Amino acid sequence: MPLEIIRNDITKVHADAIVNAANPSLLGGGGVDGAIHWAAGPELLEECRTLGGCKTGQAKVTKGYRLPAKYVIHTVGPVWQGGQHNEEKLLADCYRNCLTIAKDYNLESIAFPLISTGAYGYPKDKALATAISVIGDFLLHHDMMVYLVVYDKSSFVLSQKLFQSVKQYIDDQYVEQSPVRRMEVLENSYVSDESGYLHQSVTLDGINLEEILKEKDETFSQRLLRLIKEKDLKESDVYKKANMDRKLFSKIRNNPDYQPSKQTAIALAIALELNLDETKDLLLTAGYALSHSSKFDLIIEYFIKAGNYNIFEINEVLFAFDQKLLGV
Repeated sequence: MPLEIIRNDITKVHADAIVNAANPSLLGGGGVDGAIHWAAGPELLEECRTLGGCKTGQAKVTKGYRLPAKYVIHTVGPVWQGGQHNEEKLLADCYRNCLTIAKDYNLESIAFPLISTGAYGYPKDKALATAISVIGDFLLHHDMMVYLVVYDKSSFVLSQKLFQSVKQYIDDQYVEQSPVRRMEVLENSYVSDESGYLHQSVTLDGINLEEILKEKDETFSQRLLRLIKEKDLKESDVYKKANMDRKLFSKIRNNPDYQPSKQTAIALAIALELNLDETKDLLLTAGYALSHSSKFDLIIEYFIKAGNYNIFEINEVLFAFDQKLLGV
């Protein structure tokens, strides 16, 4: 199952568990911690009193009480002290230990806030990178729906270097396209088919459309499965790297004529680590193309040209530019 970045109030997210960025006492506080305690009701505080607190980087679980989530997994993030006091490892431990609890409880979904980015002062871009890295690695080996919940746009910050690099690429490559696309018919003629009947044959730019339609090419599903076999990859590895649910991949696999969304088609191209020409060829089998009049397409092109096929990092950028995400 995939990682999805969403804008929401974490106390309203319907998941098996939500994560509380708690303080070491586990007795409530401000920010996300206070909001979760308020929404869950006093029973949450009473159970937390029995837990004996929690160390930084560790995690403990309680019931969700009045929350939509069945469980709350409490974790204590590090206070930012300039990055020289093991903060990155401790933050990664927070995400890793919460995911381990979710796995041990056989949960199917979990929702995280950006831990330590509030009163604890962890730089949002660095916290985001750590969250994406740990969650992404986990999902390559386990099936679970993971939400990264962002309360508002200001709490979601890419590294300035990456943001500016992608923005500059878009600015350099973006082309305004006329909303009206004209197709000029160069020649109309009547020809006889095998039975001798006359019918109209349309030729565009010297290419006979009827002859093209007679040539049955690979469908998207057929091309995808051939590429997976040629690259000697496991299908499970491909759909996980595509940030895709196994059920969706099964639909594509078992139906040669399955029509994927453009986001799904590109996600699979990313998982296969196709170059730009190969990506365009695969998209063409599903009836899609990459255009310099689309910011979404330009972001995809940027990452492929850079040789960066980490779909979770690509989705970070797509989210920051208000574009649809891949695979989810």
